[in-house]
Amino acid sequence: MPAIFNEVVKEKNGLIFVTGGAGNGKTTTLAAMLGELNRTQKSHVVTLEDPIEFLHPHALSTFSQRELGRDFFSFPDGLRAALRQAPKVIFIGEIRDRETMEIALTASETGHTVFSTLHTISAGQTINRVIGMFEKSEEQQVRERLASVLRYVIGQRLVPKKNGGRVLVTELMASSLRTREAIELGENENRRLHEIIEAGQNAGWHSFEQSLLRAFEADLISEEVAMQYCSARSVMRQRLDTAKGRAGARAAVKAAKSTMISFDAAVPAALQMTPPIISTSPTSKARA
Repeated sequence: MPAIFNEVVKEKNGLIFVTGGAGNGKTTTLAAMLGELNRTQKSHVVTLEDPIEFLHPHALSTFSQRELGRDFFSFPDGLRAALRQAPKVIFIGEIRDRETMEIALTASETGHTVFSTLHTISAGQTINRVIGMFEKSEEQQVRERLASVLRYVIGQRLVPKKNGGRVLVTELMASSLRTREAIELGENENRRLHEIIEAGQNAGWHSFEQSLLRAFEADLISEEVAMQYCSARSVMRQRLDTAKGRAGARAAVKAAKSTMISFDAAVPAALQMTPPIISTSPTSKARA
């Protein structure tokens, strides 16, 4: 996973989403992040899962893992019970309804770090999904609450590699003044979350297009796969063409250097140019 994922687990409060379609490894990513938290921090972690897929042994942190249908009968009830157990971190397997989202927002506002998943394909769609769970009359209030507590949205897709297997490509958006403004006021021509994400590349943020381009340049995926799994096809097409142009130029320079080396090696020593020898003996000076 990208190095910035290690920064995600250092958050002391707020809401963190890992998003993507079914079978794209969201639970595995969250298990890895909770494992890193367990290894590096002293904390009480309560998980609400359906079902429990990864068991976390006690290391620095203490884990209380709960399973739907066995330990609680609905996510809202399980979340209310979890808040009474004095957790610092709460992991919700999936937020499926308004009531669970309401409690998760409240928990984030009261100093807890809440990890959860959503079946969305981009950061922008994630924001819209959360807002869409509430009534239209509540929209502005929900936007303001979400802008204040949202820390990260991590989207991921597992795409086919050239030589078999799959490779993880991600989109990562964190909290900044620009993202909070876009969430609170809504997107427009001058406030696009996709553009804000790509502008934050120096901070470790990245879009799916940037992640796919890196995989293509590393020769992990084909051009067709990059086009199939991107979010903005026109942008991806342009960047792939630019990348292929750069690769072609590098190959031409390398081929030219290789040809010159081969030519030098093939020329007999007797035919190679040698600089003239200028005599500096006394006799040559006298003749001059």
